[in-house]
Amino acid sequence: MIRRLLPLLLVLLAAPLAAQPAPGTVAVAVHTSAGDIVVEVDRLHAPITAGNFLRYVDSRRLDGAEFYRAMKTGPGAGLVQGGVRDPRKLLPPIAHEPTSKTGLSHVDGALSAPRLALGTARGDFTIMVGDQPYLDAGPGSAGDGQGYAVFGRVVSGMDVVRRILAAPTSPTEGEGVMRGQMLAPRVKIVTARRLPAQAGAKAPVPSSSR
Repeated sequence: MIRRLLPLLLVLLAAPLAAQPAPGTVAVAVHTSAGDIVVEVDRLHAPITAGNFLRYVDSRRLDGAEFYRAMKTGPGAGLVQGGVRDPRKLLPPIAHEPTSKTGLSHVDGALSAPRLALGTARGDFTIMVGDQPYLDAGPGSAGDGQGYAVFGRVVSGMDVVRRILAAPTSPTEGEGVMRGQMLAPRVKIVTARRLPAQAGAKAPVPSSSR
């Protein structure tokens, strides 16, 4: 009897450990007009970019913002982009944290900070749908080769992210590479709030080195 029960006891003992959040992460619930998304931001590996996102959350600057872009890179794959676009709500730009230094990667569900030149990221963020390694720093990365700064990942609500990616876009709105990628209508970010430490942990933060 004891031998038969031992595997079950081991599973029960391990369950509380598996439910703990990844070290250095903070869970944030993003309530949108398309549904709820829970993310974990990684302050341990990307402290500058994660801290910037949390400042927008804590100051409630993301409330009333929008997901406004859906870029498709293949069937059911691409990224969605949202965040603060009102100049009155923007905080100062932050230093770039390349994936070559953080060890993080643009895997499915990863959160990343859009930018133009190095050190220009502010109040926007993107969510990957499917792996997008070409956005990592290093060989194969477009532009200046420094890629974009991953700072966490979705732990719940990827079905909502996929719905946003599949939502209708305007064929004429947007400039340059963003033409035809602007959501019509936009998806509203109603609120973004921190969650208790244990609430968001369902998966580890993406990393190419762990």
